[in-house]
Amino acid sequence: MTTPRGTLRRYAGLAVLLTGVGLRRLVSYRSDFLVGVGAFALRVVLHALLLGVIYRHVTDIAGWTFREAVLLLGVAMLVRGIDHAFTDQLWELGRKLVQRGELVRYLVRPVHPLFSLLSERFCYPEGIGEAVAGLAVIGYAAGGLDLDLDPARLVVFAVLLLAGALVFAAVKLLLAALAFWTTTSLQVMTAVYELADTARYPLDVFPWPARLLLTGVLPFALTGFVPADYLLHGPSLLTWLAPLIGGALTALALRVWSLGVRRFEAVGP
Repeated sequence: MTTPRGTLRRYAGLAVLLTGVGLRRLVSYRSDFLVGVGAFALRVVLHALLLGVIYRHVTDIAGWTFREAVLLLGVAMLVRGIDHAFTDQLWELGRKLVQRGELVRYLVRPVHPLFSLLSERFCYPEGIGEAVAGLAVIGYAAGGLDLDLDPARLVVFAVLLLAGALVFAAVKLLLAALAFWTTTSLQVMTAVYELADTARYPLDVFPWPARLLLTGVLPFALTGFVPADYLLHGPSLLTWLAPLIGGALTALALRVWSLGVRRFEAVGP
């Protein structure tokens, strides 16, 4: 009988193995990796230019200086890149896997079907490119800011980054799992994910209904603003709530996934 510790060790080993496979794939297809990195590098330049144009006319936005806004941009990109690198296959679930009955191949493998699904795109090139670009932007912004980077603060910051990545993954899984009832959910996934770009802006620039939406309903503020605000200004209520919200949202998404898998029938188109 397999113990929980043995199961955890098995999946951890599989994750390491499949991550290694993903990295070897990047080495084999370097052009794809370079194109992905280049595309996100171009996005970084465009966003930075937009911030530069805006801050030519103002000294701060909602109390955030140019360097602080650049730091927020980098944090948002880093969190999104982490999610993108490991959960991008969920877009295929929402797009076609249920509609065409192709999900059945994940259900017959001797591992958890969600793990099997996600493992097909571990270390996705575009996600790695976005994360690397985010780190570069954070490094640039931090060079002009007086940040307190003691070990304890960095640990909390890392936890907030993980919570933000969980929010991205959970929202994506919730929306993708709607396909079990609607056969496809790509349109609603795309529409909702347009809101994710709000993570690149200070929460205070939005009116209170939007702030409520971005912290309690679709908490994209946790994927950029909360980690960056903690690094710059110290802890707030959202600092301590972020891991709880990320965990609760992940639990809800996994529950909806389980319900959807139970009703799935591989009938095909």
